[in-house]
Amino acid sequence: QVQLVESGGGLVQTGGSLRLSCAASGRFVSNYALGWFRQAPGKEREFVACISTSGGATRYAQSARGRFTISRDNAKNTVYLQMNSLKPEDTAVYYCAANENYFAVYPHLYDYWGQGTQVTVSS
Repeated sequence: QVQLVESGGGLVQTGGSLRLSCAASGRFVSNYALGWFRQAPGKEREFVACISTSGGATRYAQSARGRFTISRDNAKNTVYLQMNSLKPEDTAVYYCAANENYFAVYPHLYDYWGQGTQVTVSS
């Protein structure tokens, strides 16, 4: 079992930055690949970024590449999403997720989810 709690969301203007954090608790959190997903009103949940257990490998959605950076600190059991150059289309609830088996971009492969944190980018 892994519990995930996101924080760091908020309201920001276009071009601004936010850093999301996701604190994980449970056994052997460092054995889990971690991902960030987002869901805007009326839309499907979509992949944003993921990071391998060691942090040595990352993947990004095309929309995030070059603007967002995912990182993790296994000593603190925390994963981060640094978001720069934010756009109104980045507005969504952002979710942290964990899974033990896949370094994956597909939500259905993740076993544990946080409650989400709202990010709103004003134009």
